[in-house]
Amino acid sequence: MNILFLALLLVVVGSLTGEWLSVHNKLSDTVSFYFGHQGYEYVDLGRVWQIALFVGLLLWFFLMVRVLLPALRKPGEQKQLVILLAVASAAIALFYGAGLTWGQHTHLSMVEYWRWWVVHLWVEGFFEVFATTVIAFFFMRLGLVRPGVAAAAALLSATIFLSGGIIGTCHHLYFSGTPTVALAWGSVFSALEVVPLVLLGFDAMEDLRRSRLTPWVRQYKWPIYFFVSVAFWNMIGAGLFGFMINPPIALYYMQGLNTTPLHGHAALFGVYGMLGIGLMLVCLRALIPGREWKDGLLKFSFWSLNGGLMAMCILSLLPVGLMQTWASVEHGYWYARSSEFMQTPIMQTLRWMRVPGDTVFFLGAVALVVFVAGLKTGHSFRKETPTP
Repeated sequence: MNILFLALLLVVVGSLTGEWLSVHNKLSDTVSFYFGHQGYEYVDLGRVWQIALFVGLLLWFFLMVRVLLPALRKPGEQKQLVILLAVASAAIALFYGAGLTWGQHTHLSMVEYWRWWVVHLWVEGFFEVFATTVIAFFFMRLGLVRPGVAAAAALLSATIFLSGGIIGTCHHLYFSGTPTVALAWGSVFSALEVVPLVLLGFDAMEDLRRSRLTPWVRQYKWPIYFFVSVAFWNMIGAGLFGFMINPPIALYYMQGLNTTPLHGHAALFGVYGMLGIGLMLVCLRALIPGREWKDGLLKFSFWSLNGGLMAMCILSLLPVGLMQTWASVEHGYWYARSSEFMQTPIMQTLRWMRVPGDTVFFLGAVALVVFVAGLKTGHSFRKETPTP
């Protein structure tokens, strides 16, 4: 695990340094492609850092397999979920390789096709299956979801991806000459990928209400809440805000406006950020299971992160995106992104309206860091009552 962390640190620091040098025109075009900035959104890190990241993902997959092998050898209801988790882990490690298929001078339309294999199939497809399977397995182990429901949700997620994931990628390819019918099918299948995790989360929420008083479940209250928030943001960020910009006619006017970061912010942190925090809290809870947590900071962090993210979306990104869409329809796409429109008083006010949500979100992140640090110092544990 230390090697994996050091590899991640090397890739992050190296790629950010190379990108900074490339943006400031300190590198030649060839050196920039390999060590700096490729110029493609979401896969902008240089090719050398891409290869290093790919190797790191393979190392992560090896560590996952080493842990999953004993569970795969045991019969039982959980074996199907473990198999799906292993398959999703393999896909996460291997499918990033699609980002290595183009060269420095490959035609843009070809690069766009493979780039969206990484951004859509890798992030919105295999990660979706991985997230559903992990949460289903955890809820099943806690007894919050019946094994049949957990397995069905995970299998449904995998089925929807395998049957429509590649088709769903097409909704990203508007400016690559993709036929309208392909975009239409792509928008539908892309939106369907969020269904299983939403259904699983709401089923778990019902079971959580019924078992709220059980002491061993109460120990995992906040990890469960973060997992349930994953389902909520999957429905809002990936489902509602994502499908809002998916149909072909919407893409024509809305692609690249603030409706895109609206979808991106809500889906990326709302789903994978909350998932990461939930998994971290599960691990921290399992390390010292006998001590009871002071949950005041966690409660504040949970509601601040979710409330701040919602305020950021509703008060700023959504109205700015909708006004840009109106400007794009009325005057043209160029005008919606022009300084003449973006610097109008109302648009500047709406951009500043991000500050309240961002501030609340930041305070929630600080509270989470303080809580985790308190687990090391002992300040985040309740005082043990001495037994008479």
